[in-house]
Amino acid sequence: MSLLSFLKNSFLTPRTETSETLSEEEALKIKFNVVVIEFAENVENSSGEILTALLHTIPYLSVHYFNEPFNKNFLNLEGRTFFDFIDKGQTILDKTKADVLIWGYREDDKIRLNFQTSYQYEKNNTSLISLIDSLYLPAAIFDAAAQFPKPILNLILGAIIASINTPAKTTEIQQKYLLKKIIHVLSSDNSAKNMPLSDLPYIMNFLALIYLSYCKQNNNLKEFKIVNNLLETAVKHQDLIKNPLHLGCIYNHLGQLHAAALKTVENSTKHFKGAIGNYQRAQKYLGKYTYPYDYGFISFKLSDLLYDFWKQKEDLQALRDSVFNLREAEKIFTYALFPEFWADIEGELGHRLSVLGSLTKNNAIAELAIAAYKNQQKIITENRDPFLWAAIQENIGNIYYRLGKENDDKDSLEESLEYFHDALYIFENMDIADSVKRLTSSIAKSSNLLSLI
Repeated sequence: MSLLSFLKNSFLTPRTETSETLSEEEALKIKFNVVVIEFAENVENSSGEILTALLHTIPYLSVHYFNEPFNKNFLNLEGRTFFDFIDKGQTILDKTKADVLIWGYREDDKIRLNFQTSYQYEKNNTSLISLIDSLYLPAAIFDAAAQFPKPILNLILGAIIASINTPAKTTEIQQKYLLKKIIHVLSSDNSAKNMPLSDLPYIMNFLALIYLSYCKQNNNLKEFKIVNNLLETAVKHQDLIKNPLHLGCIYNHLGQLHAAALKTVENSTKHFKGAIGNYQRAQKYLGKYTYPYDYGFISFKLSDLLYDFWKQKEDLQALRDSVFNLREAEKIFTYALFPEFWADIEGELGHRLSVLGSLTKNNAIAELAIAAYKNQQKIITENRDPFLWAAIQENIGNIYYRLGKENDDKDSLEESLEYFHDALYIFENMDIADSVKRLTSSIAKSSNLLSLI
């Protein structure tokens, strides 16, 4: 049985092809910019040019071949050059204005494809696909004389569309339209050629990513189960995976799957544990010293999950673990390299540390919360974003108020008044009545307590 026939018969059922919110005429106007970089093959071959020519036949893409010479040693995922991989790709993305870059790298008789998008490891505006997600295909199918399997070309197209992370609403609609169309084609195509079983986990992984990228917008549990079957089957065939980092990618996507399923089920302990457990498994393979951005990004997502779990279960250890994972993300996404993301992390740290300090009556934790909020203000300045800056001032004032109240601490109460007045000044100038009323009440409470000490 061919590999893709096995996938089709096991998991994918033909679907009625609908246009979502686009007409066919509107769909033909879609032109995502794709750049194929000359493959690193270590043999005389032209696989990159062949793939470019194949992608040129797809009406929804504008495809260009990038063959400027440069050293591609960083494409070896087992090397310590992952930062070079990201940085070089970002330089090309900036130069070409591409939506997606396709990298090709030969490993023995396989071609490994990786898909890169702009600022792939930022908090917002990210797809489910990581730069280290790898699609392994037989090098022989890139032979110019061979008949390139149509289902594989559709799979590559699906990977491209699933990778796109432009936040525009129009792009989101176009992306969803094309993903549904690709799923329909993959599930009804009967022309699959025989593929080696060794490629099964990688193809399963990308089929799941295509499906999950589409169905996460629908919040359909039935479709989530199909994705789960695809990824679990990939895990069952982990003996075919030569490099453990690829197993880490699959566990990462199982975490993403359960996190997406949480939106459809309230108070679902099963999906909380599924998301948290799989993300933690992924981190065992994607270590912070080898694949730091993947590790750090997973840490950030884990932190949110653990915080939500604490809110539902009142499990204090989950709150502590949430703070720990934010600290891990903070070490990776630094002020120097990721200032906006770093500021988001500091803001989350400030909030969660303040909650933890309040619950444990720990003054040292409260001081750490204040420090985190002040770090956030290195990016969120009064001139740049006065409203958010004032909100942070109010948060800091609340922490000082609590410290003053719990410890009969005059200095803390005086600090709270200073921060409350700063925030009040901004909110009054912006004529935000609710905030002014709240701050006026906070100032009165601090002043009253201060008069009693």
